[in-house]
Amino acid sequence: MDQNASNATSQRHFSPFDPLKPVARASKVHPASPRQPFRPLPPPIGPAPYHLSLDNVLPADQLAAIRQAGRMVFHVIGDTGGVKSPQPQQIVAMHLVYDLAIPDPAARPVFFYHLGDVVYFYGEANEYYAQFYEPYQQYNAPIFAIPGNHDGDLAPNAPSNLTSLAAFVENFCAREPRPSSEAGDSGRDAMTQPNVFWTLETPLATIVGLYTNVPEGGEVHSDQVAWLEAELQNAPKDRCLVLATHHPVYSLDEYHSGSATLKAMLDDTFLKVGRVPDLILAGHVHNYQRFTRVMDRQEVPYVVAGAGGYWHLHYMSSALGNPIKVPIPVPDDPNATLESYCDNYHGYLTLDVTAAQIKGIYTPVPRPQDRWTAKLDPIDLFTLDLREHRLAR
Repeated sequence: MDQNASNATSQRHFSPFDPLKPVARASKVHPASPRQPFRPLPPPIGPAPYHLSLDNVLPADQLAAIRQAGRMVFHVIGDTGGVKSPQPQQIVAMHLVYDLAIPDPAARPVFFYHLGDVVYFYGEANEYYAQFYEPYQQYNAPIFAIPGNHDGDLAPNAPSNLTSLAAFVENFCAREPRPSSEAGDSGRDAMTQPNVFWTLETPLATIVGLYTNVPEGGEVHSDQVAWLEAELQNAPKDRCLVLATHHPVYSLDEYHSGSATLKAMLDDTFLKVGRVPDLILAGHVHNYQRFTRVMDRQEVPYVVAGAGGYWHLHYMSSALGNPIKVPIPVPDDPNATLESYCDNYHGYLTLDVTAAQIKGIYTPVPRPQDRWTAKLDPIDLFTLDLREHRLAR
């Protein structure tokens, strides 16, 4: 399978400034839209600084095995909601479940970290069973999440007393692990995250999840920025630091692009606290892209993994060639390089973390017209040395 193959008959999304000449921009300032307003955040469920330890979620024997092996594997994807066409989400979910049966216990994923847009289009409670609980009914491991813009938005006809992220909070920020009213017969308890922006503590990684709200390009207010500064400053130095957002800093697709606003805010934060995350994850764009950015002699992977099930994939900028020959410098950032991408298959990212390195594997899954159970070769494999902050070449 050619990772860079594309559908020549598909609808292309060109720059609104000149529809005949697509412009490749990895980050841009998105204009404000009254249809995508900033939505006030719900109150937190738990106390600041909004931490949840994996010790409180996984069984003790599983945690002991992680510590003994010095290794932790987990899944990462976003934009999974199977509205309109559920087959891509079902296929991805099927292959996630296959991974839970890997013979080597140390190589099995122990949880799934969702990068947002769990439920389309307005995070409605009545869509949670069809778009979340039923597809992952056989996924016998915890699922954590940060919200995406579709999770936080409100339908135009929503009741006046309905608040943003109400259903997300019910299903991911419960006070105790018990089935929500949307869970049906799935057997999955609601997750007990303390807030819609929060930090997951694990034996080998600290995962800071920042909610970037509804507006295109994201919008993060001062309260979250202050929280983020403290989280990066106080994160343990003896394990890797991962930052997860829904909106990406970089994307060379023709539909969304990355966010210059988010990039500026994060860069200011990194500079202020004197620490850069080892890995930055995002969704929102419905494909896979991996960038390397050099920051203060540190190589930082910026990964977009938003092809988790929503039916409409986003193609890469045709201004860079079709297919794009990677690696390729990012046109609007001399310190960044597009290393790999996949824009014509759904798929998922697996991260394998030790004290010394992070390994990433991006696995595509069959298309709905193909044999669903077929196992496809990985599109991308990368290894980040956590001691040297360098990617293996």
